Amino acid sequence: MNIGLALGSGSSRGWSHIGVISELAELGITPNIICGTSIGSLVGASYVSNNLAKFEKWARSLTKFATAKFFNLNPSRNGFVHTERLHHFLNQYVANDESVIEDLDKRYAAVATDLETGREVWLMRGSVLEAVWSSISLPGLFPAIKHNDKWLVDGGLVNPVPVSVCRALGAEIVIAVNLNGDIVGKHFQKQQKVIKQDRSVVGKITNVVKEYTTSVFATPKGQDQPPSLFEAIAGSINITQDRITRSRMAGDPPDILLSPRLSHIGLLEFYRAEEAISEGKKCVQRMIPEIKHILKLA
Repeated sequence: MNIGLALGSGSSRGWSHIGVISELAELGITPNIICGTSIGSLVGASYVSNNLAKFEKWARSLTKFATAKFFNLNPSRNGFVHTERLHHFLNQYVANDESVIEDLDKRYAAVATDLETGREVWLMRGSVLEAVWSSISLPGLFPAIKHNDKWLVDGGLVNPVPVSVCRALGAEIVIAVNLNGDIVGKHFQKQQKVIKQDRSVVGKITNVVKEYTTSVFATPKGQDQPPSLFEAIAGSINITQDRITRSRMAGDPPDILLSPRLSHIGLLEFYRAEEAISEGKKCVQRMIPEIKHILKLA
């Protein structure tokens, strides 16, 4: 039986994919078709490249300071992400520059968005790293990636949970992981209370942008201050991906839907891998009866 695993987008919440894959393996379930969008493409690529154990160890070791090193304090016009550091990380923990999708032991695809037409692009051949880069290029944080004369950005804009891609690659059963099922509005409300006290480098970036926007677009005293750039980006992405995911899965539902409870983890809180991975495992455990029933496991 061909089992497909559709790993959804969700930025730092994507570490929960590691827990999902690990717990499925404990049940004896090894998907042979892996499709990912955004952070799902990154974790999926690490998995199909046999680097997941090393990747998980690195993710669990992340601190706030280590996370901040991936961002530039003085951003270029293209984005905040420090691309050289990210490229080194991808080479070490995901796949090397020579790795190509056709040589992988499992079928793999990453989803990106054509910036000009708005169409989704399925990356199923060629460089593994180029496919991942294209799929994770979140507007505002990453620069767009040129691929086959197309400028590509984050696939979460069009297909946050790539169930359709798994089916197109021959999956008879699709297990989908939706990271955005419980997040709209929740993290934004919590973060407004915390962000003022965040003195990490990422927090300082947020505060600088917030101070700039409030000085240019002054708000009278006593009124609520506008959200920071990152808060606005996070909230917008959450809303967009939630609505698109609901629409796409209504027309093409997976056979098994896993929805980790991750509303407490913010867009860039990659240092909270321990919590995300643990919730990924718990999510699978909650669904064991249904998983066994659908896959006809003893």
